[in-house]
Amino acid sequence: MPEVERKPKITASRKLLLKSLMLAKAKECWEQEHEEREAEKARYLAERIPTLQTRGLSLSALQDLCRELHAKVEVVDEERYDIEAMSGMEGRKKMFDAAKSPTTQ
Repeated sequence: MPEVERKPKITASRKLLLKSLMLAKAKECWEQEHEEREAEKARYLAERIPTLQTRGLSLSALQDLCRELHAKVEVVDEERYDIEAMSGMEGRKKMFDAAKSPTTQ
C-alpha cells in the first residue's frame, strides 16, 4: 500500500501569524501587569511614607531631621544585612547537610 502524504492541518504562514499574535498579546499582558505593579508600589509608598516637610525649617532643624533619617537608614541597613546573612547561612547549612548525608541509590 503506497504511503499517503499527510497535509498539515495548519499552514506554516497561519502558524507564524498565530504565534506572532500570541506574542503580541503576551507582551500586552506583561506591560499591563508591569504598570499595575508600579501603580501599586507608588500607592503603597505614598501610604506608608509621609511627605517630607522641609520648607520653613531652620538649619538646626534640618540637621536634626538629617540625623534622624540617617539613624533610620542605619537601622534598616542592619536589618537587611542580618536577613541576608541569615539566608546565606541557611543556604550554606543546607548545602553542607546535603553534602554530608550519603545519597541513597
